Amino acid sequence: MGLQKPSEKEEEYFARQTIEKRRLEAEAARDAMASEEKTRLKELHHMHCPKCGQPLYEIEYKGVKIDRCPGCQGVWLDAGEMEVLSQKAGVLSGVLRLFK
Repeated sequence: MGLQKPSEKEEEYFARQTIEKRRLEAEAARDAMASEEKTRLKELHHMHCPKCGQPLYEIEYKGVKIDRCPGCQGVWLDAGEMEVLSQKAGVLSGVLRLFK
């Protein structure tokens, strides 16, 4: 008995399977690169001043740890810290409305 030649439908099926497998592999590689790039950027910029690039240090103000730059004297707030400060100080509530 000899080998049978695959039909056109079989060839098409396997070609589609190969294409889908390669597409999924390429997508996984893109996702891995994006994740690596995100990690690299976080390590590069984490706790550095967005204005002048110097390392930030934390200070406590009214029970909230905020980030301060020794170079440009900028003050940086993490998510939710402005709301906490506005509730505690009352003065910042008007400023907070500007950002909503």
